[in-house]
Amino acid sequence: MAANPAKPALKVLLCSPRGFCAGVVRAIESVERALTLYGPPVYVRHEIVHNRYVVESLRAKGAIFVEELDEVPDTGAPVIFSAHGVPRSVPDEAAKRNLFALDATCPLVTKVHREAEIHHRRGREILLIGHAGHPEVIGTMGQLPEGAVKLIETLADAEAYTAGDANNLAYVTQTTLSVHDTAEIVDLLKKRFPAIVGPHKEDICYATTNRQEAVKRVAPIVDAMIVVGAPNSSNSQRLKEVAVRAGCARAALVQRAADIDWNVFGNITSLGITAGASAPEVLVEEIIDAFAARYEVNVETISAAEEGVFFPLPRPLRENQAAE
Repeated sequence: MAANPAKPALKVLLCSPRGFCAGVVRAIESVERALTLYGPPVYVRHEIVHNRYVVESLRAKGAIFVEELDEVPDTGAPVIFSAHGVPRSVPDEAAKRNLFALDATCPLVTKVHREAEIHHRRGREILLIGHAGHPEVIGTMGQLPEGAVKLIETLADAEAYTAGDANNLAYVTQTTLSVHDTAEIVDLLKKRFPAIVGPHKEDICYATTNRQEAVKRVAPIVDAMIVVGAPNSSNSQRLKEVAVRAGCARAALVQRAADIDWNVFGNITSLGITAGASAPEVLVEEIIDAFAARYEVNVETISAAEEGVFFPLPRPLRENQAAE
C-alpha cells in the first residue's frame, strides 16, 4: 500500500491582536457572573455579542435571549443589555416594570452616547457616521429625541447632507467602522463644514483600530485571509474589507471550520488569520486545526499593538463579587 504523500507546507500568519476586546470580555462575563450569582434564567436583550458560538454557549448555561423587553416576563431575574448599547427607552421601560436590569454596554459605546447628549444640550445638529440597522447605531440614535441625530452611511450621504446651521454641527461615529472609510467621510464633512465639532478622542474603538492595523500588515503578504467572525458582526465585516483593500483578493469571513470553502483555500502556501472582537480564540484554534489536517502548518504571529485594556463589571455584579 502506497504511503500518503507528504502534506504541502502552509505558512500561517496569525494577526495580533485579534478576537475578544475588553468590552466583549466584560459583556460575556456579566452574563456568566449573573448566572453564577442568581442562577438561571438570566434574560439578555439582543445577542450579548455578535457570535453564534458565544450565544449558544451562554444559552446552554441558562441565558435566555430576547429581542425586546416585552418578551421578558415580570420577574426578579436579571435582564442584561448587550454590549452594543440600547435606546434610552429600554432602561426606562425596565425601570417602569421594576426589572432587575444590568447594563453590559461597552464603556466605549457609552462614551459616544455621552458625546451625543452633550452636543444636543449645546444645541448642535448631530451627524452619526455608521450603518443603518446596526444595534449600536439604533442605541446611539435612541439616546436623543427622534430626528436629533442624522445618519451618514457613505461619502454620498456626506456630500448630500444639508445643514440647518453649518456653524452649529457635530459628528460622532459607530465604534466598529473601517478606519479608512470613516476618515474619508470625516475629511469630506470637515471640508464642507469647517466648523463641525468632532470627538476629543476618536470614537472608533482601540480594538477595531488595532485589529484592522494587524490585517493591513498581513493581508498584502499572504495568498488568502480568513476572518473568524459572524456575518452580523460589523467589526468582523470591516476586517474582511480591510484585507481586500490591502491586497488580499481571497479573503473570507468564516464562523467555524466547517464553513471553510476548500475550493478557495485548498491550494495556497500562505494564509493570514484574524478574528473579530466577538469571536472566541477556540474558533481560531479550530480553524488552524482544520488547516493542519490538510497542510504541514507553520504558525507565526504578526503583532500590531499590545492591548492591556480592562473594563470592570457592572456595579451590582462587582459589589456581589467583593462580598463573597
